[in-house]
Amino acid sequence: MIETITLTDFRNHKSCRIQTHGRHNVIITGPNGAGKTAILEAVSMLSGDRGLRGAAMSDIARFGGDGGFSVFATLADGGEISVNFSSGDTNRRARIDGDSATLADLAAQMRMVWLTPREDRLFIDNASERRAFFDRLAASFDASHIGRGARLSKLMSERAFALKNGGDKKWLDALDTQIAGIAVSVCDARIRYAGEINFFLADCGVTVTGMLEQMLIDGAPAATVERNYLEYLHNARELIGDKMVIDGPHKSDFGVFNKKLNLPAALTSTGQQKMMLLDLILAHAKLLHTKIHCTPLILLDEAAAHLDATARARLFCELGASDAQVWATGLDANVFADVSDAVFVACMDGEINNILAPGMEK
Repeated sequence: MIETITLTDFRNHKSCRIQTHGRHNVIITGPNGAGKTAILEAVSMLSGDRGLRGAAMSDIARFGGDGGFSVFATLADGGEISVNFSSGDTNRRARIDGDSATLADLAAQMRMVWLTPREDRLFIDNASERRAFFDRLAASFDASHIGRGARLSKLMSERAFALKNGGDKKWLDALDTQIAGIAVSVCDARIRYAGEINFFLADCGVTVTGMLEQMLIDGAPAATVERNYLEYLHNARELIGDKMVIDGPHKSDFGVFNKKLNLPAALTSTGQQKMMLLDLILAHAKLLHTKIHCTPLILLDEAAAHLDATARARLFCELGASDAQVWATGLDANVFADVSDAVFVACMDGEINNILAPGMEK
């Protein structure tokens, strides 16, 4: 858990420091444009990821500053972690307990997951958004998963280029062999994650569908699936309208089903979809706590949006019982009045004006 976090020249925050007082829930409130989401983005940087907005580092540095930024945090176990970016540099720099570290080291140190308003359309947007979302969750347990997905995408592009430009058979054979091996690993990780998170879901369930996934689900050994896919690739070397029309992990999809309503998530209301998203995140936190014995961080931007009073009460009850530290934003502190074990942070014009813990004057 984070005890304190200090932002310097991050977005609209010139310098601010937040103390959590050891609380499991940190509620950041303030008007639009006050810098609430920026605080969550800063926290997300400590995971080694590009952050919950996926923005260019130069865009994150405060306008009017020196072109760089830093995020520094002290942890409940006494450790210290930080991420820095300097003007003219191309990469972020990480430190753990004062020593230089890689971004991958940060990922192992800080396990976190987030929801932003962008994910509110997850169930009705295209399959690529869902794949990216669930692949990011699966990567919490398989650090190589995202890298394998990126490698697979690059190989697919190379294959399309080779086909379009009349590449020789040996080149294509080598590409197909690499693609088949990586594709099975990607699909296997997706299936394993869906099965594990379903154990912690009561009101909804996750499915994954796709050509290779179905073969694995039907019980075919990974080596057999790899051979079958390699044969499929060998027999599918045609371009249609300058496009490579083949099946594979890049066509797979994740589905979420509401058990109570007996409906796919896409056919439920906006509020019900938001609650299912929150159920997924809370289940993911439980899975992290159970499988790797860590206290993950959950970042919820505009946490209460689209939720009625009953749904909010249920969410806050779940948050209070979660084995995680939750950082949530909202416009009105009163909406979060029922959140237990919480500290309230008031954000105004990029400044942290005060910290309101339970028992203090509100």
